[in-house]
This record gives sequence, C-alpha cells and structure tokens, in this order.
Amino acid sequence: MSFLSNNTKSAEDSLRFIDHRNIEWPRVRRTRCLIHQRIHYTYPRPARELRHRLVVVPADQHGGQRLQEYQLQVSTPILSQRNEVDAFGNRIFQIHIAEVAADLDFEVWTHVEQSIQEGAPPLTPSAQADHYQMPTRLTMADTKLAAVADELRQQYQDPVELAENINSWTYQAMRYARGVTSVSTTAAAALALGAGLCQDYSHIMLAICRAAGLPARYVSGHLLGEGASHAWVEVLVPGAQRGQMEALALDPTNHCYARHKYITIAVGRDYGDVSPTTGSFIASSPGRLTVNKRAGLTAVEYTDGQILHAGE
Repeated sequence: MSFLSNNTKSAEDSLRFIDHRNIEWPRVRRTRCLIHQRIHYTYPRPARELRHRLVVVPADQHGGQRLQEYQLQVSTPILSQRNEVDAFGNRIFQIHIAEVAADLDFEVWTHVEQSIQEGAPPLTPSAQADHYQMPTRLTMADTKLAAVADELRQQYQDPVELAENINSWTYQAMRYARGVTSVSTTAAAALALGAGLCQDYSHIMLAICRAAGLPARYVSGHLLGEGASHAWVEVLVPGAQRGQMEALALDPTNHCYARHKYITIAVGRDYGDVSPTTGSFIASSPGRLTVNKRAGLTAVEYTDGQILHAGE
C-alpha cells in the first residue's frame, strides 16, 4: 500500500485536521483519520548491523476500523525488509540496515477509516482467549492486586459489569504522572507508587482482570487530541456468536470506553508485545530515540449524508 508519493516534508507541513472537539459524535456514521509518525534515532558514533522491529501500522481490520493505505519510509538504504503477522494478528516490520553514520529516521503515514457502530466490537475466537488469560512479567498480580480481583469478582458476577468496575477501580487508584515509571515497570510496582502513565494503568487493569478470570489484552494506539501514543485494554467477554468473544474496549487512564476517538495499532499480552520500536545494533555507545506523532480526522460523514473534510 502507498499513501503518499509526494515530498513527505511538505506534506507534513501542510497537515490539516478537523477539530474532533467540534464533532457531533452521536450523528457520526464514518470517519477517516491520518496518523503521521517520525521515529528518529541519533548515534554519537557510527552503528552497524541494525535490526529493527516496528509495530506502527494497524492490521487490515480491527472491529469497525479498516486500514486504507500506509507508507513506511526509511532514511537510509536497507539490506532487507520483512513484513509479518504475529500470533496476535499484528502487522510487524523486520528491517535490517548495514550501517548508519549518525541519524536514522523511520517515517510512517497511515490512513484508516472507522465505521462508528455500536454493537460492532472486535471479535476473537474463544480458543485464543488463553493468550490473554495468563499473567506476564509486567502483569503478574501480587497479593494486593489478587485481593482486589477477588473482592471485585465476588461483587460482580456479570463479565461486562466486572470489567467496567475493574476499569473504575484502576482509575481511582492511580494518579497520572510522568517520569515515575518506565515501560518495564510492573503492574504491582506502579500500583505501589500510585502513579504512572497509560501503560501502567493498562498493566494494572490487565493484572486484575486476569486474576479475576477475565481474559484481557493490552492495546497500543492513538487517542485523538493527544501528542503521544496511548494504551488501553480490551476485555474479552462472551459474544452473541457461538465460539466468538467480543472485545470490550475500556480506557482506565480516562475512565471511559475506548470508542470513536481511539485508533488501534496493535494488541498483545502487555507492552512488550506491541512496543512500537525495538531492536539491536553494534556500536561503541548507545543511541538516542525521539518520537514525534500527529493523528487527526481528515473526513467525517454524518448519518444524514453531510460530509466534512479537513481544510474546509
């Protein structure tokens, strides 16, 4: 797929979005969104044998979200590029670069369309629920998390009600704060601090869900209006179709359902499965990573046929 064939710098400078705050969301039938990301590495000395794993472009379809087009650009010649689909259905890019003198850029343009439909959640075969039931290193429940899970499970027998109350409990137990955790902080450690970022909220909610018997998965993506990537949780509950489970998308950071303003990139057991960029290289000193992102609405179609376009 190719989204842009013109000069990407000029395209980036001319990006215009519809202000999502002015949208009458109950009237919306369909939206189109553009996500632009630049992943920049700086190396103080030449680096060689760079092998990067990128998880930055969504699957072809996730519930009512469909991938329309994308383009991935690399600022330096590559030896090889392999596109894969992992065990969770995510689109993975494996890139091998021989050498980088100082700077390396990955630039990604992604265009998705979303059908705003209540009752059309992502579906997952029941057989895959085991992937999201077992705890991981980041989502292992300690004594406190296990006690919370047990208490909530006793109060709420309905899976949807239980999931909603786990979402509420996590939101109330945490304070949003930068610089107190990292992507390797466990759910138990983040809860002990009582503060963290969206991945910490999500890991805590995952730990409680799984300890309470609810399969749940980590979601990496974007929230309209935010300048950084976002994370939330999909809890798998029995669906209307036999052999299928519905994904109930909840955002413990913002204490809400994750619906029309959310763009899904990847799902997994925890952050480690969906990290946007990981890899290795050979050099005498470490590199430095910076990430810039913009995501916004380019078109909105209302149920009465009215269509809004960015720039109008």
